[in-house]
Amino acid sequence: MGHQTCAMFAARSASGREAGSRLRRIFHRQAESLKSGPLSCSAESTAPNSGESTLKKISMSPEAAEYFDSILDGINDLYDVARHAKRKGLDPSLEPEPQITYDIAERIEKLIGPSGIRDRMRELDGMDRRAMAFKIAGEIVEGRFGRLEAVDAADQAVRTALAIVTEGVTVAPIQGIPEIKIKQNSDKTSYLAVYFAGPIRPAGGTAQALTLVVADYVRRMLGLDRFKPSDDTIGRFIEEVALYRQRVRRFQFHITDADLDYALRCLTVEATGVSTDRFEVSNYRDIPRIETNRLRGGALIVVIDGIVGRARKLHGICESLRLDGWDWLVNIGNKPADFNSKKKPEASFMAEIIVGRPVFSFPNRIGGFRLRYGRARTTGLAAVGVHPATMIILNRFLCTGVQLRIELPGKSAAITPVDSIEAPVVKLKDGSVVRIETEYEADRLFERIEEILFLGDVLVNVGDFLQNNKTLLKSGYDENQWVQDLRHTINKSSLGTPISTTRLEAFIANKDTIPSPTEAITLTAFGVPLHPRYTYTWNAVTREELLRLRNALAESWPSQAPYELRLEPETKRILEKLLIPHDYFGSMVGLDMVAPILEKLLRLYESKIDVVEGTSLEIVRALSDIDIRDKAPVHVGARMGRPEKAKERKMSPYVHGLFPIGNAGGAQRNILKTKKGQTTAIQISANYCSQCGTLCYGVCCHVCGETAIARKRCPKCGRAVDTLVCPACKVETNCSHSTDLDLRSLLDQAWKKIGAKLGEPLPARFKCVKALMNKNKTAEPLEKGFLRARYDLSVFKDGTLRYDLTDVPLTHFTPSEVGGNIEQLRNLGYIYDMHGNPLKNADQMLELKVQDIVLPEDCGDYLVKASKFIDDLLTLFYGVDPYYQINERGQMVGQLIHGLAPHTSATIIGRVIGYTRTRVCYAHPLWHAAKRRNCDGDEDGIMLALDPLLNFSREFLPEQSGGLMDAPLYVIPVLNPSEVDKEALNVDVMSAYPPEFYSLCEQGANPREYAAVIETIGDRIGSTGQFQDMKYTEVCSDINLGAHFGAYTTLKSMLEKLESQLDLSEKIWAVDAKVVALKVITSHFMKDIFGNLRAFTSQKFRCMGCNRKYRRVPLKGVCLRCGGKLSLTVYKGGIKKYVSPALNLVQQFDLDSYYSDRLFLVNEELHSLFREEEDVNEQLDKQISLTDFMRG
Repeated sequence: MGHQTCAMFAARSASGREAGSRLRRIFHRQAESLKSGPLSCSAESTAPNSGESTLKKISMSPEAAEYFDSILDGINDLYDVARHAKRKGLDPSLEPEPQITYDIAERIEKLIGPSGIRDRMRELDGMDRRAMAFKIAGEIVEGRFGRLEAVDAADQAVRTALAIVTEGVTVAPIQGIPEIKIKQNSDKTSYLAVYFAGPIRPAGGTAQALTLVVADYVRRMLGLDRFKPSDDTIGRFIEEVALYRQRVRRFQFHITDADLDYALRCLTVEATGVSTDRFEVSNYRDIPRIETNRLRGGALIVVIDGIVGRARKLHGICESLRLDGWDWLVNIGNKPADFNSKKKPEASFMAEIIVGRPVFSFPNRIGGFRLRYGRARTTGLAAVGVHPATMIILNRFLCTGVQLRIELPGKSAAITPVDSIEAPVVKLKDGSVVRIETEYEADRLFERIEEILFLGDVLVNVGDFLQNNKTLLKSGYDENQWVQDLRHTINKSSLGTPISTTRLEAFIANKDTIPSPTEAITLTAFGVPLHPRYTYTWNAVTREELLRLRNALAESWPSQAPYELRLEPETKRILEKLLIPHDYFGSMVGLDMVAPILEKLLRLYESKIDVVEGTSLEIVRALSDIDIRDKAPVHVGARMGRPEKAKERKMSPYVHGLFPIGNAGGAQRNILKTKKGQTTAIQISANYCSQCGTLCYGVCCHVCGETAIARKRCPKCGRAVDTLVCPACKVETNCSHSTDLDLRSLLDQAWKKIGAKLGEPLPARFKCVKALMNKNKTAEPLEKGFLRARYDLSVFKDGTLRYDLTDVPLTHFTPSEVGGNIEQLRNLGYIYDMHGNPLKNADQMLELKVQDIVLPEDCGDYLVKASKFIDDLLTLFYGVDPYYQINERGQMVGQLIHGLAPHTSATIIGRVIGYTRTRVCYAHPLWHAAKRRNCDGDEDGIMLALDPLLNFSREFLPEQSGGLMDAPLYVIPVLNPSEVDKEALNVDVMSAYPPEFYSLCEQGANPREYAAVIETIGDRIGSTGQFQDMKYTEVCSDINLGAHFGAYTTLKSMLEKLESQLDLSEKIWAVDAKVVALKVITSHFMKDIFGNLRAFTSQKFRCMGCNRKYRRVPLKGVCLRCGGKLSLTVYKGGIKKYVSPALNLVQQFDLDSYYSDRLFLVNEELHSLFREEEDVNEQLDKQISLTDFMRG
């Protein structure tokens, strides 16, 4: 009876909220529907099978349909379990709150509206998403979805359009745009103003910019005039940009004041915003029509990183949509070239160098990464491949998942192992030059490496060039091109070579089959270019150096083996620049490995030759009469970005339960330290049982089962009311109140409920929160926190458990790589390998299904703990049967999880199929894109599938702006490739690039030209191939190759990281260690020293007892709340820690005296600041006589 009463009450509450919400503007109405009223059933919760008909429209094979059916069956089971448990009434709602949405249309109607948008979007299915956004915006203004006032129409149209271009998975349309107004210019004409806030950032730069383009489109339809900014308004914006860059964070793009001024004058809609940061402008204050003197971070991001930073891309979009009024975008950044300037523009990745994150190659520096086009099964979607041996020789600063800040084609990329590409070349301490082919060899030789001459290839997917709208660069000659040239020559004519047909077929069938030097030279006689293995970097040396080497070798070239010669050090250095492997003993150079090649290419059998004009490569071609291609026309600069990540997400400080205890638990917030009989004033939801008066945490009373009634109050005047808005103050009411609670009694009651069944003592600690941040101060039941504390699991702000992982793509795998059981994989749908052969052994290559993922082993262990917590919750708290019953990570294979990016609010369902020894989440590019992510080094969270269905509630989310981000508001059960982020559609799926592609590389073709010869996932949309039959051009023999733990993670102290970073910089030929040292000082040390000094002089003081903070020390000298001692929050050591290392760098690398002088002045300032403290300490340490004391 009690549960039926709860359901009736929940329905009445939902109805009342719906009626009350009609009184608000669109933003408030949609926000209220997202954050449903206190302690009620989610009225909009969708049954998991209600939208399955929409999935039938997606083209897929029977095999894929069976796979998705199994996913849906799993989701249905999970929702049934969660619904059975939630209807006990012990939570803020009677239904699982994450809402199933089957497509973008359904998500957008629930997220932002208007009503009817779902059906209209499905009618427009197939239309370009951006074009659809403008069409829908126009129809909203025209009244297709109901007549609205002009400002309301503009508000709804802009928000809905933004939701469409962001796939309905971010909260940017709600919380990123607090308000849209129609304001007046100084000449009394009306214009449109869009207010932005911090949560606009998750939309991404392009979508941010399109918001203003849509607003301009709406403005025109409404007949409004353009925005006419004053000089002061523009000056204010420019001042804010400088202040934001200095005090908050850097923008993605660095733009000039002239470009910004020009853009602001051209914009027809005002980009303004609410205050996002505490810093205020000092010059342009109190400007008319700007409501705050503080930084408007949201507006700054939209204009700088959206409109101006992406001006060219935005102009292309406007052109394709045939939108007028945006031609001015092409003028941004068009500054006349300074032909007198000898300074080259600095690559963006070199702008800032951080301690412990080495530079691996300067921009286009010989010896750096060679650009190689292609895709392995571990690359694409912004991830790039490097040779596993390269990871080892770089002291493991590079490992799988580490972010590479890169020169091209984008700004950054995640690192993955690919062992079939060009390997690194090093010089050993004995003078030998070797090519390191394997991890084992890299480990064996690591301590003997003196110099890294060449880093090897960086494998870049052509789709990344398409995504970044980049023209092609010249391609170094690689095995793919050689195989095509060999095949073409064989097809054109019968070679008739002494090389057997079987051997020739082996070369074509497997590009990793390397011809011997003799075979390679033999094939060149028939027009086949010299094999890449014997193609050296001839253009890395000058004409004079080449001739010096040639003559030195010819003078003493032996007629037969051994090929050992005595060379001067300068001449030997030329061999090293050419990356020619050789032995070195004493002063003798051993060239047995490459003797036939050098003899032929340099005509060493002749003492004198006639030399032609031209580059070094052209000279070698002329001498040998062989077709020799350029080995490395383009090198790619790069440095380390963020380290790899695979760890449990913990709030700082971490907690087990979302229950407020104020200061009762001490500094550690441990509720177990509270004493019975002592009460603590707590701000908590006023939710009381209608029958027995017990304070409740759910819809129903946990004591008697009757309805719990939420008592509303006005937060301003404190009066109790029954309406959503206080009739006197006109502010929204909430259900929080302050009450004195005996926390220990509540604790004992909770433990009695579950502890007696466990038969265990209390956990060692149970950490709670000091206060709740949500609107109604809704708390979790203590029992949930107890069970998390049992497994020491940290809860996130929304009640869920998270594990964060770096995103890395994967399209194929072998069972042996993921520790998979053959029979288990067959049961999961892996019946055939990628070639159509039945799955029988662990080394067969399987194509990864689009929603299957491979997790780190540690993550598997974490999920086992999480599953035990969930089972305890079901049995001990809800009183229902357990679900998982898992004891080890192998049993987790086949289970469902949620993937969620921090800037979104919609999860994508995934399925665990195995584990990796690396610290990344391997998943299909489409799965990552469904989270609105690429693989450029960012990390996302995963959750066990049942966890958010049981424990998530919108009621727990913080009330402030951005509180809805990183919350599982919606669930995407089945992936639709046409609705994921477009970047994934540029991933290529070919087994080899055609010869025409490499010809286009030579021509520097633009994206429109080379897109026609590259097959991508986007070309398959609407066919069964969008889910399967994808290929790759490069082989990765094992996804577990390379380093697993990066040096940045394993080296503990910052000084150790700095020492290792500089040691590596001195080893790498493509890096100037002196420049690195200078950059570390200017972009890291100096900024930290001055930033910490500023923080010290404006710091707060913290109570060591209750953690309360004070801007100034109270007159009593102790905490006013608890009487505890006060402590600094910024210490002297934090300021001075970098001064000595910086001075050492100046001396070690003989940097300009300016830096030593500046550091000396900093030291003097610090000494004067802390002199009083040092003098006091000195006197305290010194014992003085009474006579000296009396004399003063």
